[in-house]
Amino acid sequence: MTVYTESGGDLARLRIDRDAPARRRWVPWLVLLLFIAIVAAMYPSARSYVAQRRAPEVDVLRATQVIPSAGGSTARPVLVATGYVVARHSSDVGVKVGGRLSRIAFEEGTRVRRGAVIAEIEHADIDAQLEAARRAVAESEAQLAQMIAARDEDARNVERQRALARDGITTTQALTAAESALAVSQARVKSSEAAIASARARVRVAEEALENTNVRAPFNGVVIKKRAEMGETVSPFGVAGQASREGGAIATIADLAELEVQTEVSENSVAKLGAAMPAEVKLNAYQDRAYRGRLRQIFPSADRAKAIVEVRVSILDADEHVKPEMTASVTFQEPSEGAGGAGRASGAGRAGGAGRAGGAAEAGRAGALDPGGPPIVLVTKRAIADRNGQPVVWVMSAGRAQRRAVTLGPDRLDQVEIKSGLVPGEAVIVNPPATLNDGAVVRVKGS
Repeated sequence: MTVYTESGGDLARLRIDRDAPARRRWVPWLVLLLFIAIVAAMYPSARSYVAQRRAPEVDVLRATQVIPSAGGSTARPVLVATGYVVARHSSDVGVKVGGRLSRIAFEEGTRVRRGAVIAEIEHADIDAQLEAARRAVAESEAQLAQMIAARDEDARNVERQRALARDGITTTQALTAAESALAVSQARVKSSEAAIASARARVRVAEEALENTNVRAPFNGVVIKKRAEMGETVSPFGVAGQASREGGAIATIADLAELEVQTEVSENSVAKLGAAMPAEVKLNAYQDRAYRGRLRQIFPSADRAKAIVEVRVSILDADEHVKPEMTASVTFQEPSEGAGGAGRASGAGRAGGAGRAGGAAEAGRAGALDPGGPPIVLVTKRAIADRNGQPVVWVMSAGRAQRRAVTLGPDRLDQVEIKSGLVPGEAVIVNPPATLNDGAVVRVKGS
C-alpha cells in the first residue's frame, strides 16, 4: 500500500511570520490595575452610602424662635381651641300673627335700623275692623252728646219743679218724677261715656292687630339670612314646607359690629383661662390674617356628656373678611405684665384664693418679657429625652446625631421653652430612639 503525504505544505505553515505585530502582554494587567483603582476610589463613598442606608430613620423639626414684643402676650400661647364666628347680638326675626306676606323690604346683606319695618302681612280684614271700631267711637260720642243734652234739660226741669214746690204751686209727685228723670239721664250719660271708652279700646285692639302685621328690626344690624319670600303664608309656629318653617322666622339679623368666636374648652383646660385673657384669632379661610381677641365669657355651666365648657372670645379688630359661621381657631395667651393688674387679677380669678393668686401673679411676671430681652426658643416636647435625669435634645448636624444638655423653661401648649443649650433654627430629632448614641449616623425619614 502506498501513503502519500504533503509534508511540504505542513512545513510551510510552520514558518515564522516576521511581519506580524508583537503581542502586548501588559494590557490585562493595566485593566486590572485600573479596576482596582476605581474600586479603591469608590469604596469610601459606597461604605458611606451603605452606612447611611443602614442608619436609623428619624423625624426632624426645627427649633423655633419667638421674638417678644412690647405687648408681650402674643408670644405666650396657653391653649388652642377651635370654634365658629358668631354675632354677639343675633336674632331670628319672626311674625306675631299668621298670614300671607304682602311685602318684604330686605335681602341678604341689607342693613336695617332698629324699629324699621322689614316685612308686612296682608291686613285688609284688620283695616276693616279698625274702621268699624273708629265708626263705633264716633257713634258713641254722638250718643253721649244727646245724653248730655237730655241730662241738662232734666236738671233744669228739676230746678223749676223745686221752685214751684216752694211756692206751693206744684205737687211733690211732680218734683219726684223730675228728679227720677234726671237720675236716669245722668246714668245714660255715664253709660254713653263707658261705651265710648269701650269703642276706643276696640280701636286700640285693632291698631295693635294692624301693628302686629308689621315685622320690625329689633336692633341695628345686617340681614344675614332670608328665610321667606313674598306671598308665602307664615305663622308664629311655622308652616310645613315653607322657608319660614323654623318657628315662623322670616329673617336672621346680626349686629356685625360685635363679632366673637364661640368655642368649647375641655374641663381639664378651663383652669388655664381667666377673665379678659388676650387671644389670637385666625380664620381657616384667611390663615395669613391674625385678629386680636379677648376672652369675654366662660359659661357658668359645663356639658356633662361632652365634658366641655363653652367659651366666648370677642374679636377686637374684625374687618369685612370676618363673617358669621366661619370656622376659626383661637390661641389663648398669657397676659403681659404691661397690662397692669389685669393679668394678675385674671390669674387670681381663676385661682379662687389669695395664695393661688400670688402664684398666678408670679407666673405672669415670669411670662412678661421686655422688648429688648432675649428671644424665646421653643421645641416640641417630643424632642426632649432624659439621660441620667438630665433633659437632653438630639441635634442633627451633617447627618449625625449630637447630644445636647438643655435647660427647660415653662411649657407652651405642645412645646417647651429652652433656656439654654439650643440655638433657634437647629434641627432637633423628634422621638429619639433610646439606643441613639452621640455621633451616630442618622437620616431623615423619606430621604
